[in-house]
Amino acid sequence: MEKQAVLEAKNIDKFFHVPKETQVLKEVSFTINRGEFVSVVGKSGCGKSTLLYILSTMDTDYKGELIIDHELITGKSANHLSRLRNEKIGFVFQFHYLLNEFSTLDNVLIPGLKLGKLTREELEHKAMEKLKIFDMQDHALKKPNQLSGGQKQRVAIARALINDPLLIMGDEPTGNLDKKNSDIVFGIFQELAAEFHQSMLIVTHDPEFAAGTDRTIEMEDGRVIRQ
Repeated sequence: MEKQAVLEAKNIDKFFHVPKETQVLKEVSFTINRGEFVSVVGKSGCGKSTLLYILSTMDTDYKGELIIDHELITGKSANHLSRLRNEKIGFVFQFHYLLNEFSTLDNVLIPGLKLGKLTREELEHKAMEKLKIFDMQDHALKKPNQLSGGQKQRVAIARALINDPLLIMGDEPTGNLDKKNSDIVFGIFQELAAEFHQSMLIVTHDPEFAAGTDRTIEMEDGRVIRQ
């Protein structure tokens, strides 16, 4: 099968101007292909999270080019980027960011309702399908505060998948979990890449997590030193 690029970063430079001008990313270039499970590692302060913020289209103040799904998105309007994010990128963070006033099912639906392509009924069906992948369908009507930490993170991943994104981005998604739950979440990511050809770019501090991914991008002082 021919490799399909879902994300290309070309010579990304990033400067912080306060208190003095500092270059935090230097000529960062790489490609993520369809179905590839990629981790980004490096010491704290090496620029991993800054890079993820740019790749996720949240930070547009950078030099270089960012291409998502064969479209140059550098320089596009905030509205265009907001739509692109919701449609093509699923996010999983260290903290689950579930809304406690909503049920598990409703939390998973939210990005789908925002995208507005399907009816609520269609989305509820789809959300249940996603929850089934994580064996969370029996918890659909519970509120997040009735779930364990590992269960909440599984729901957060189901939510990231609701719009069938091209790419899932994670910032330390196992950072708050114990070993057992970290392994479960890692297994889920692995399955998503292998069975559903889901592309994933995950920033992690966990060497064991990184070792299990298809490819590791290692950063140091704002540069990619190995990939």
